[in-house]
Amino acid sequence: MRRWRARPVRNAAAEGEQFRRRALLAAVGVASALGALALGYGRLQIQQHEEYATRSEENRIRLDPIVPARGLVYDRNGVLLADNAPAYRLDIVPERVEDMPQLLAALRERVALSEDELRRFDNARKGSRRFKPIALKLRLSEEEIARLAVDRHRFPGVEVVPYLTRRYPFGELTAHIVGYVGRIDQDDVDALEARGESRFAALPHIGKTGLERYYESRLRGDVGYQEVETNVENRPLRVLRRHDAKPGADLHLSIDIALQKAMVEAFEGKHGAAIAIDPKTGEILAMVSLPSYDPNLFVGGISFDDYRRLNEDVARPLFNRNVLGGFPPGSTLKPFMALAGLDEGLITPETTVFSSGAYRLPGQAREYRDWRPGGHGTINLRESLAQSVNTYYFDLAMKLGIDRISTDFDRMGFGKPTGIDLTGEASGVLPSREWKQRRFRQVWYPGETVIAGIGQGYWVVTPLQLAQGTAMLAGDGQLRRPHLVRATQAGFGAPRLPEPQPAPLPVVHDPAHLAAVRDGLVATMHGPTGSGARAAVGAHYLMAGKTGTAQRVSRQGTERLDPNKLPYHLRHQALFVGYAPAEAPTIAVALVVEHGGSGSLAAAPVARRIFDAWIGPPPAAPPTLPAEAPGATAAPTPAEPAVLPPAAPESRE
Repeated sequence: MRRWRARPVRNAAAEGEQFRRRALLAAVGVASALGALALGYGRLQIQQHEEYATRSEENRIRLDPIVPARGLVYDRNGVLLADNAPAYRLDIVPERVEDMPQLLAALRERVALSEDELRRFDNARKGSRRFKPIALKLRLSEEEIARLAVDRHRFPGVEVVPYLTRRYPFGELTAHIVGYVGRIDQDDVDALEARGESRFAALPHIGKTGLERYYESRLRGDVGYQEVETNVENRPLRVLRRHDAKPGADLHLSIDIALQKAMVEAFEGKHGAAIAIDPKTGEILAMVSLPSYDPNLFVGGISFDDYRRLNEDVARPLFNRNVLGGFPPGSTLKPFMALAGLDEGLITPETTVFSSGAYRLPGQAREYRDWRPGGHGTINLRESLAQSVNTYYFDLAMKLGIDRISTDFDRMGFGKPTGIDLTGEASGVLPSREWKQRRFRQVWYPGETVIAGIGQGYWVVTPLQLAQGTAMLAGDGQLRRPHLVRATQAGFGAPRLPEPQPAPLPVVHDPAHLAAVRDGLVATMHGPTGSGARAAVGAHYLMAGKTGTAQRVSRQGTERLDPNKLPYHLRHQALFVGYAPAEAPTIAVALVVEHGGSGSLAAAPVARRIFDAWIGPPPAAPPTLPAEAPGATAAPTPAEPAVLPPAAPESRE
């Protein structure tokens, strides 16, 4: 028998109430969700609109840099020393190449490709997107371009692209002045970012040495850019807007390229360094460091073999001897010692010293010798310079003392950079008590003062410092900053703006002191006992100068050394400082011939050839030399050869 279960009676009112509560909760939840969504959209569209709009534009628009034309470099006469030459490079788009090894093999049959170029291409391809062009070869010859043009259809993805590259027409002749540009590397990028100049990291090249580096901020100009619309894969679709680059400023140098060439030829293949300065302005007329190198090798990236060859060359062609080098000055320091003694009131032009051939300090047995056995006899200031008498300057050094020597020579610009517009200038060494204590933790000894008087001992000077000091002697007794750039020009047709220079620093206390030193320097070149007189034979103008020899080997006891009989690498450094014409100088020169042996035999003839190149040939009628010129022994003419004593080897201590 089936049992019937009673069904509960539905409560319509209760169910309705329950439904309303659930609907209300659902409505609140939906409203809350919509409110949160609205707030989120509001924050994105209003509060963060600019940020996300920028991101969107960055995803759609790419900024491609436009490289500015680099500023040109000219010599004082408008001769181009650094140019932007048109060139062609070979680019490859990897995604359009089906078989890269096969393509490269086919290209090598038509284009000369080195292992360095292939290695750089592989490295660049690994870190670049496939649709971006990669340079395989930076410079194509006309013959190579023609070969590629004939078979252009066989090389999909290969493009010949025109561009401007840096070119140095005079190569080795100006390498240590103009310097070179090279490919920008990570160190360069980090340095630019540290200076807040990260936008210049887009440049393909940057100045590495010389004026290219020192004036990089002016030469490079300002980078432009173009706005390129891209798709989701960052492929370019069209150019929306273009902002042109601003070309770099041109540099007009004080260098005379003709004198530069003559200066190199004057060395006749020897190694060394030389600087010629205008004593009235401090402008550098010529400056060479030999041997040199070809800066064009570095522009597109120097090969490993070329760099190894330059870097391992014992003659150091990459080393700028004028800026980075240092030499004992030898007897070229004597004019400055004489000027210090005059300014300090310790000597006069008539002050004499007796040279017996050996100088001793009281209570000491050691002898400091003159170059002439038996000495020079009684010598005044003029003859001390003309004959390069060591005893005179041994005695003067002891009168001055090392403290006054270091103070006076600091005032003359020694022991510190000259401020030339090149980077990395060396300071040299100005001997002093403080310097020796700091360097060696030792006290100063009197014997060290003696040899400091003839430019030996701890002395280290740069050719730049000697040239700056010589220009001071040739000029008005003021120290001027040596500089290479005369003016800058912001593009063709713009006015040339003179490069400002610091005010000259007065050095000489009394013009009469300067005249006395000049008298001795003229006597050195034209006097009957002058150590440099052989180099002045036949000159149609008066010159003033001082030879010097810096020892590399000390003699034992009283034994004399013939520097020309020493092994080449042990021969003394030969130096010369001087100016011309003596009565109205227009050029001051300092030079060193490495391993030359003797300043009078090796360095002075080089200086003579430099003077001749600058002053030019004699006029039609030989001039009458002014009788009142200091040290005015008439310069011999070719028709009247002078009878001269043997050349004096100076400063053997």
